[in-house]
This record gives sequence, structure tokens and C-alpha cells, in this order.
Amino acid sequence: MIRVHVLCEGQTEEMFVNELLLPTFLSLQIELVPTVIGRPGHKGGNVTFEHLFKDIRLRLKQEPQAYCTTLFDFYGMSAGFPGKQMAQKYALIKDKAQIVCSEFTKALTNKLDADAMWRFIPYVQMYEFEALLFSNPAKFAESIYREDCASKFQAIRSKFLSPEEINDSSSTAPSKRIKLIVKEYNKPVYGTLAAIGIGLNNIRQECLLFDAWLTSIEQLSVPDKPSQP
Repeated sequence: MIRVHVLCEGQTEEMFVNELLLPTFLSLQIELVPTVIGRPGHKGGNVTFEHLFKDIRLRLKQEPQAYCTTLFDFYGMSAGFPGKQMAQKYALIKDKAQIVCSEFTKALTNKLDADAMWRFIPYVQMYEFEALLFSNPAKFAESIYREDCASKFQAIRSKFLSPEEINDSSSTAPSKRIKLIVKEYNKPVYGTLAAIGIGLNNIRQECLLFDAWLTSIEQLSVPDKPSQP
């Protein structure tokens, strides 16, 4: 069994991994172990390099046979996060994500040894977790018992090439758009219900960066045991 620690921005991402990803990957003999980044009780947002570094170092050091990956929002990264300012200069989301993952990995490489770094898989969600829920607007609305909102969700989705493109500014992030339509939107509860209702296959078909991340995990092999001195 391959073990992969998933450092999640908040409770919603942790629930998403447990409810949708974990069962699917267990069938592939890959165990995903989600944990919220940073201190106990952290609710997400303002993801800093310092918090992530400590968590990544701990997991890679404690389990030399395990991998470690991340699941946090581009929107939720602190202003000083490696690569964020540089990424803002690019228009395409794939370029933005690549810059952040590359700079993030470089910063980690300066602090961790090579034997640990090759077991690290960087990922940043563009632009926010809620983008995934626009993979199927009708199912999204149905899953949170607000079928009356389906056309409004679809109108947002239709403006973008993919759900991962949804974000013009911090005030128009996917979650902000949802709350304008569903004022009672509760991210941990509604987000998980919607993701389950939409289904992982549907999300992967619509969100290609997200799909590429999961594909990289699917292709992992059991790491060789470290050589004894």
C-alpha cells in the first residue's frame, strides 16, 4: 500500500479527500491521509510557506516510505508565498499554477534534502476549492437542495472556459459568487455534499489541472527503502 499525506487548507478540503478521493484511491492500493495545515483548529485561508514547510518536513521525515502532497487554494495563499506575486503576471491558469508549484518546490529544496524532496508532489487549486463545484451546475444545485439556483450557477460557469478559470479578483472568487446566490452557503457541509453529488469523474473531466494532479498520484510507486549506512 502506498501512503500519501495530503496537507489540506481547511476542513472542507479534508472532508473532500476523505469522502471522495480516499475510497477511489484505496482501490488502487493508495492510501490518502488528509490533515489540515498548521495549528489545530485552523479554518483555512492565509496559507503560509512557514506552516507548510513544518508540516511537510515532519511527514517526510517521520515516514521515509510515504509521499506528501498539498491541497490549498491560489486565492488563499499569503501574499508572500513563493511564486504568488510572479504568477500574477501570467494570464493562463496553468502558467500561474506551474509558477507557484515550481517556486514552492525550490523554496522547499533549499531546506530539505534530496532524499525527501522527490517524495513531495506540489499542487495548488485554481483558483479556489469551490471552482470544482461548477463542474456540473445542475448537480451542484440539486445536491444542496437548491434546484432553483441551477440556472444562476450555469450562467457563471458559461462565462469561463473551465471551472478552474472562475475568478476575476478576490471579490469574485467562486465562493463569493456562490454566497451571492445562496446566502446560507456553508463550505464544509455544502461543499462536500455538492462534490459527492457531482462525482469525482465529472470533476476530473471538467477540471484538467485537478485531474493532472490526481493522475500524478495514481502513477506513484512504492519508494525504495533508504540505504543503511
